[in-house]
Amino acid sequence: MKKRVIGTGSAAMEVSAVGFGCMGLSHAYGAPTDEKEGIDRLREAVEIGYTFFDTAEMYGTPDDPYMNERLVGKAFEPIRDKVKIATKFGIRFDTSSGTTPYPIVMNSTPERIRESVEGSLKRLRTDHIDLYYQHRIDPNTEPEVVAGVMADLIKEGKILHWGISQVDEDYLRRAHAVCPVTAVENRYSMMARAYEPLFPALEELGVSLVAFSPLANGLLSGKYGKGMTFDKKYDYRSAMPQFTDEAMEKNQQLLDLVHKTAEEHNATDAQISLAWMMCRNFKPGIVPIPGTRKVERMRENAAASEIELSFDEVSAIDAALDEIPMSGVFGEKR
Repeated sequence: MKKRVIGTGSAAMEVSAVGFGCMGLSHAYGAPTDEKEGIDRLREAVEIGYTFFDTAEMYGTPDDPYMNERLVGKAFEPIRDKVKIATKFGIRFDTSSGTTPYPIVMNSTPERIRESVEGSLKRLRTDHIDLYYQHRIDPNTEPEVVAGVMADLIKEGKILHWGISQVDEDYLRRAHAVCPVTAVENRYSMMARAYEPLFPALEELGVSLVAFSPLANGLLSGKYGKGMTFDKKYDYRSAMPQFTDEAMEKNQQLLDLVHKTAEEHNATDAQISLAWMMCRNFKPGIVPIPGTRKVERMRENAAASEIELSFDEVSAIDAALDEIPMSGVFGEKR
């Protein structure tokens, strides 16, 4: 797979052009994967060419919220030098609410960050974290305080780089002034473009975008249709607005556009959905992190890095997306 450098200057880091989102192996997309199967999938991903793996301290179940980090740690301990691991701090689930998805509680105090990083290092079986994200902004902790802790952790060698997820421009600028940010991890796909106004600031500061849910939780792969059902206990798609039968009808024009473009490039719908963002005229670049439990999907997503869409093609898709009717999509602010 092709490589891409995220961040700039001292904050730069080389990763695979497509990263691997580990969350779905144990959280939000069905009952957790068997541990051996999960380890096998992650090591197979490395063989395919993935070097960039994304997890978090709360990607698990209510009974075992740290499951995903432990899985990643066991998978990569023997081959730690072959991978870059990103994990996150700053939120936990409020499992007492009785609603799914669970509401989240933010906490990025210095004390909590220190507690989190030590726990993640232990679970990941490593002496450093390659990219450490603030998972969500804590309204009670100033960005300068968070960035100051990140600078200290970098000096101590416990983390090599840091980033912020779901950030706005003001917070990013204030944090970046204290400790250079490598990447912002935001929801981004053809159905979720609300963060595009942030792009000029990212380019100015030399901060890359890591795109989570780049396939709109799988919808843009073209592999879902009306009548789909999901496990209400373990699979968040059961409550996602884009997977209702009504939404499938409303999104048909979008799905047809993706499929037509895929046919023109002898590609799959998922590959075009990923190539569309990787080929944007945006520096220092976008790295999508789709997740899957299937080896064939891993290979399919990785191959998206080889597809070249021209500036005119990307612009034409953007223009169409501006006009096409779409349903609501999970997590998007419209």
